[in-house]
Amino acid sequence: MEIARAAAALFVRQGLRATRAEDIAQAAGIAPRTFYRYFASKEEAVAPLYAAGAELCIQAVRDAPAGLSLPEAIRHAVEHTFSPDMRVSAASWEWVRTLIRLADASPALGKVWAEVCRTSEYALAETLAERLSRAGATGAMGATGVAEAAGPAGAAGSVDAAEPAGVAGPVEATGSSGAAGSAGSLGSAGAVRSAGGNVARPAAIPPQLRLTAAVAGAAIRVAVESWAATTSAPTGPDGPAALALRNLTALQNYAWPGNPA
Repeated sequence: MEIARAAAALFVRQGLRATRAEDIAQAAGIAPRTFYRYFASKEEAVAPLYAAGAELCIQAVRDAPAGLSLPEAIRHAVEHTFSPDMRVSAASWEWVRTLIRLADASPALGKVWAEVCRTSEYALAETLAERLSRAGATGAMGATGVAEAAGPAGAAGSVDAAEPAGVAGPVEATGSSGAAGSAGSLGSAGAVRSAGGNVARPAAIPPQLRLTAAVAGAAIRVAVESWAATTSAPTGPDGPAALALRNLTALQNYAWPGNPA
């Protein structure tokens, strides 16, 4: 995580174009070859910061009370990770704003942000499948579909990073040094390696759950990106939590898997 933080600080201080991978390595106290062991480019160095917020939110979905429906669990996660007085400090939200603005200005960094969002979307789908499996809700997908999707609940576990959702950001849990993990493993969530070392396709997730994760993830991502484009405080009616909850409310007529018809 130190590498990611060093990269973000340099991007903010001297600009993305003026920052070299060697500068990041020096700031992080490592050799350039160590940097390239983890990242293929300087832009990829901040991927753990983008990914960490999503991991916090997905973990909150996983840990939400068992009696909650899928939309209730997602709202619960937003409420318990996006509020500065809960898991994410106000200072960390300012880092989120800065990094998302950088991604908007740089195609290379925007590609990293997009890949993190895609990986987090699949991780959320896995977590939703896990919740449905635990609740015994099979609905139109059938028992087989949910059981296969529930596999190991790695969710965003393949994003060993630290810090929000379907989004992202270098968020530190209030009162701690940040979420745990190394900056190294950023493979697709749920992917496994074949005997030959190639990345195999992840376990099948029912299309309805993938769509649900994409819809919910987009609602949250758009809220965070919209907030980042403004100067609004991270709290209050124009903060990311409020925006995300409003977007999720707009989905109230969506056919959530596991909900009564």
